[in-house]
This record gives sequence, C-alpha cells and structure tokens, in this order.
Amino acid sequence: MEKLTGKCLCEAVSYEITGGLGVIYNCHCAKCRRWHGAAFRTRASVKSTNFKWLGGEEHIAKYDSSENITKTFCSICGSALISLLKDNPDYIGLPLGGLDQDPGTRPIANIFVGSKSPWYEICDSLPQYDTWPPDGANSVRANSK
Repeated sequence: MEKLTGKCLCEAVSYEITGGLGVIYNCHCAKCRRWHGAAFRTRASVKSTNFKWLGGEEHIAKYDSSENITKTFCSICGSALISLLKDNPDYIGLPLGGLDQDPGTRPIANIFVGSKSPWYEICDSLPQYDTWPPDGANSVRANSK
C-alpha cells in the first residue's frame, strides 16, 4: 500500500496518508491564495480513513473559513495543514506543499482562475476553469475550497 508522510514547517505536527490521493488541482481562489500566501494552492482530496495524525495534534489550530470548511494549521509555525469538510466528512482537502515524498501524480487543471491573482500569469499547459471543472474531470473533488 502506498504511504505518504507530511509535516508542518517547524515539524511539530506530522501526518500519514495511506492509499492514493484524489485528483490534484492548482486552486487560484482568493481563500486558497490568502491561506497559503501564494499565487495558488496545489491540493488533493484524501479519504478521511486514509489520513492520520502521527504527532503534534495538541498544536493543531482550526479556523472556519466558510460554513462547510474548517482549515487547520500549526499553532506554532502557522503552516497550513488540512481542510475538514463538514458537508463531506469522508474526505479531507490536503495541500501538497507539506508532503515529504513525491505523490506520484500531478495536477490535472487550474481551477477558480476566474478569481486568480492579477499579478500571476498561468504558464503551464493545464486546462483552466473559472470554477470547478466539468464532473468528468472531478473524481473525488470533495469540494474542499
């Protein structure tokens, strides 16, 4: 079984993912940009049963970024961790920046480019969508904005 690990910047919080990741997207929405302090967030969906904290749970802080999404982050260094989906608890949203290994797959699209940062020009050849892509491109999108 495939296993990935990740951690926050100060390494106080660590986690493990077994099994594969869902579809990977580069999300350009304003909330992801602000949460990550970057032009976009590269994210995947993970089955909740395939994710576990390995250490540092006492350092996890939470912020309700919307009615259905709770963002988690390290209370020591501020690193973005996972998104908890109140309307879809079978999945979590995972930012790929904290992973220790190559996940083995790559982003399939740039999403929410309708609200991308005006100073950033998308230079890759991936499809671009103003919101979520059509359902055919969304296996396990898990609504984790």
